[in-house]
Amino acid sequence: MTTQKSPKSAALTRASVVGGVAASAVLLLSVPAFAHVSVSPEGQAAKGGYATVNFKVPNERDDASTTKLEVTFPTDHPLASVMPQPVPGWKAKVTKTKLQKPIEIHGEKINEAVSKVTWTADGKGVEPGYFQKFPLSIGQLPENADQLVFKALQTYDNKEVVRWIEPQKGDEEPEYPAPTLQLTAASDDHHGASAAKDDKSGAKSGDAKQETASDGDSSDTTARTLGIVGIVVGVAGVAFGVVAQRRRATS
Repeated sequence: MTTQKSPKSAALTRASVVGGVAASAVLLLSVPAFAHVSVSPEGQAAKGGYATVNFKVPNERDDASTTKLEVTFPTDHPLASVMPQPVPGWKAKVTKTKLQKPIEIHGEKINEAVSKVTWTADGKGVEPGYFQKFPLSIGQLPENADQLVFKALQTYDNKEVVRWIEPQKGDEEPEYPAPTLQLTAASDDHHGASAAKDDKSGAKSGDAKQETASDGDSSDTTARTLGIVGIVVGVAGVAFGVVAQRRRATS
């Protein structure tokens, strides 16, 4: 005997199927968004200044480990100062190239700039299910650009190489996007004068708050004193009235 589902039950079943398909679609579409090699600053990367940035490398494979990362630096905005932070289990190599046109930094002419940084694993590398950050101190950042586009090659221990080299054009993200560092507006002083200014402002603000607090404490003290005096006078007045009443009663 065949049991016929009610319209309400059938509607719920269809809603469950549609919901499951939609969730699966969202999951599948979201994978490329976080799986690629990316770069981000610690704090901000201000134009004309220096910044510490992290290249984040996730492992996209279930059966292989990432054992090498090569990051090529932009030639249109060369960076003269690039210093890698030691990463346990990895060796870093900085490659410099002579510039066709020297750049000037702090009044000094620079004839070469960093063209590539390569990290090579000493051991297992980035295993499946893990990611690794590779920090760099870079500068001086250009003042006439809104972003820096790097090209990255991710090598696995099975000899597979994934080329993250496609710049983004428009709103649609490419299949293999190149790591892109967004630059913020230049600060007042690239070497911390703004922070010192903020400290001074904070100190002045703190002094003003302390003076206000002192004034408030003084006002509170005066108010308390007047209140106590009022209470004393009131008690004295009541006592005087009681004594006077007793005298009239006696006489």
